[in-house]
Amino acid sequence: MSLSPWPPVSVVMPVLNEERHLEEAVGRVLDQEYPGELEVVLAIGPSKDRTQVIADRLAEADKRITIVANPSGNTPSGLNTGIAHARHDIVVRVDGHGVLTQGYITRAVEVLHESGADNVGGVMAAEGRTPIEMAVACAYRSRLGLGASTFHQGGKAGPADTVYLGVFRRAALERVGGFDETMHRAQDWELNYRIRKTGGLIWFSPDLSVTYRPRSSLQDVAKQFFHTGQWRREVIRRHPETANKRYLAPPVAVILLALGTILGIIGLATGISWLDIGFLAPLGYALLLLVGSAMEGRYLPWKALFWLPLVCATMHVSWGLGFLIGLQERPIPPAAAAPPATA
Repeated sequence: MSLSPWPPVSVVMPVLNEERHLEEAVGRVLDQEYPGELEVVLAIGPSKDRTQVIADRLAEADKRITIVANPSGNTPSGLNTGIAHARHDIVVRVDGHGVLTQGYITRAVEVLHESGADNVGGVMAAEGRTPIEMAVACAYRSRLGLGASTFHQGGKAGPADTVYLGVFRRAALERVGGFDETMHRAQDWELNYRIRKTGGLIWFSPDLSVTYRPRSSLQDVAKQFFHTGQWRREVIRRHPETANKRYLAPPVAVILLALGTILGIIGLATGISWLDIGFLAPLGYALLLLVGSAMEGRYLPWKALFWLPLVCATMHVSWGLGFLIGLQERPIPPAAAAPPATA
């Protein structure tokens, strides 16, 4: 289909410590060849690398780019700040380490028009460059890693609970008060939940794909998924009806692994042989990871395949521990968030 005229769009990017990926991410946005007017709003947090220098250079080279400050560095506050400074009624969310495929914005605007949805999105196509990044990307896409959600693996177009990033109608964002700035993680899922609760439609389209650059070390993966687990528990605390087996599987696995290991150790220490059966939990889990990795990662280079079971274990255990420990200080959600103001 062809829209005439094509509506103007605002691309909003919350950015923090993205020295490695920012230039590529912004470049792919500017090279989209969208047939309507396009602006890019970079909400820059207090980065510890050369992110600000790179952002300033990009803005100087292309007048479509606007830079705004995000003093807290938190993603939802950066998004709300960027939206407040954006000028247009269609808002495209892009991350500083996300790479849009060619034609993404054009197709997203078409899908928004065809579906009548408040937010449309597609596939988070994780793609690594180093062996460990390749393993992380494989874990994202596989049932062994993240349970193979639609926006990680793809699927049929249709209504969804949430989508990756998103292309929004500004009116929907204003209707629900924008992103909840107390949700430092899982803010996309929580926002889409509120949009759906107010009668809005979230739409998944496999035509839309964004390349995601994964973390490059086990330490970074562990930190990322520990925080993910903490904030997933916070979402379920606020909205108990959203709990499901996919989100509860990691904490249950951690509990079973811990109990099995403890029973096995007690059995060895006391000579009560039947308690040794507890070791079946960690041994069975390790076997599952090895066999599953061999199947899911059969196309990977051998160095990446070596990392895959370690990456999956790190994801599962970190998420599970984060969920079980929870947030040390519970954020207080705003009673009625003010909608993002139009600049």
